[in-house]
Amino acid sequence: MRTVNKLVMIAMHALLLAGCAAAQSVPAPEEKRALAPTGKLRVCLYLGGPTNAIKDPVSGEIKGVGFDLGQALARRMNVPYEPLIHPTPRAVVDAITSGGCDVTFIAQDPDREKIMDFTAVYMSIEHGFLVPNGSPISTMAEVDRRGIRVGVPAGGSVIPPLKRTLTNAEIVGSSIGDAVELLRSGQVDVFAANKANLFEISDKLPGSRVLEGRFSVDRFALGVPKGREPGLAYVRRFIEDTKSDGLVDAAIKRAGVRGTIKE
Repeated sequence: MRTVNKLVMIAMHALLLAGCAAAQSVPAPEEKRALAPTGKLRVCLYLGGPTNAIKDPVSGEIKGVGFDLGQALARRMNVPYEPLIHPTPRAVVDAITSGGCDVTFIAQDPDREKIMDFTAVYMSIEHGFLVPNGSPISTMAEVDRRGIRVGVPAGGSVIPPLKRTLTNAEIVGSSIGDAVELLRSGQVDVFAANKANLFEISDKLPGSRVLEGRFSVDRFALGVPKGREPGLAYVRRFIEDTKSDGLVDAAIKRAGVRGTIKE
């Protein structure tokens, strides 16, 4: 009888813990209003990079670390998920500035910190260079020469450190989706971005090479527009939970992200 009572108590305790965990996963009303004021979670992402969103050319399926984490956050909040896919990081930042979305999954930089509050970093990726087949450039040091045109994602976090690295080469803004054609046609000689994006581009450009080394690091975090302070603690807990329960690692694997580093 004593054993039965003990088992009942253990079961009741387990149910209580499960109930507490469920209660903690659902945002308080003021948190939900701050993070999803329209009743949906509007997540801004940019297309073309596995860190954010990539589309399968055959099935049309969208995947990416940001896409998966946004979906998980909406599910946890128990609100509809509305991914808003933009062509460039600059367009994402513009949407945040105009109030067109609620959260984004993007690399931190000083300019973005002026308009967004961030969680802890959940993924770090090297910044580097990609050169097309037949390029005479074999090292990072050879990129910074007069007459060399370096493509970058417009508004990308790679631009500030790239400007500190290059003093002679020309920087040309574009979208990640245009990188293959720009390199193939010779409109740019090199493309600079985080290496997850560079390896994705290289897969579509036979003979191209991601150069050894790095000139900086992309540190990805969840960003919330300024003025949404009541929801900050909630999304910060969410990111810590996704790191500890393996969701971030699973999203990285599903998207095929390469170039990540441990810091």
